Amino acid sequence: MKTIDYYFWMNSDWAYLGADRLEALAVRQQAAIRYLPVDLPDVYSRTGGVLLGQRSPERQAYRVAELARWCTKLGIHVNPQPAHMCPDAGLASRIVIAADRAGTPVLALYKAILKAEWVDEQDISDPAVLRGVLERLGLPADRLLAAAEDPVVDAAYRRNTDDAVKAGVFGSPSYVFRGEVFWGQDRLDMLEEAIAAAREEA
Repeated sequence: MKTIDYYFWMNSDWAYLGADRLEALAVRQQAAIRYLPVDLPDVYSRTGGVLLGQRSPERQAYRVAELARWCTKLGIHVNPQPAHMCPDAGLASRIVIAADRAGTPVLALYKAILKAEWVDEQDISDPAVLRGVLERLGLPADRLLAAAEDPVVDAAYRRNTDDAVKAGVFGSPSYVFRGEVFWGQDRLDMLEEAIAAAREEA
């Protein structure tokens, strides 16, 4: 089975927009997805990226316009400037990693956390907010919150971030297939073409 290394930030509005299409792509192409949350501010610091709040007004305005276009195109709503925008995503990331390590399918979980921020105006750095997300999904909140504090899980989070930089990743979401980086949910068609071509070669 072909494998997609999916590097994403738990504050990424663009990852939210691309989540379902990535999953559908993987089903069509019979590909596996490795879900790899990263510390994007750390990635930026090592690859020349600039956090949103530090970008020029022109770049910030274009982001809002582009988000509106994609939301219309996909029929998905996000608030481009939510009440709690891009808080510390460490705990949310470690919860996703812990759930994945426990064998829990993580698509619904990471989507629900992103929705909490970008649609429901919630602070995803707040353990109470994350507990609420887990409970609504019927997941073992106490166990996953405790597992998120395990040094092994934190080490996996750090390793994801290091591996992302080594792979050439500099933004979220990024999809790596056979060493080739596809940055952004607007590159999913190109990712699918690459996987389809690899299947034909096999």
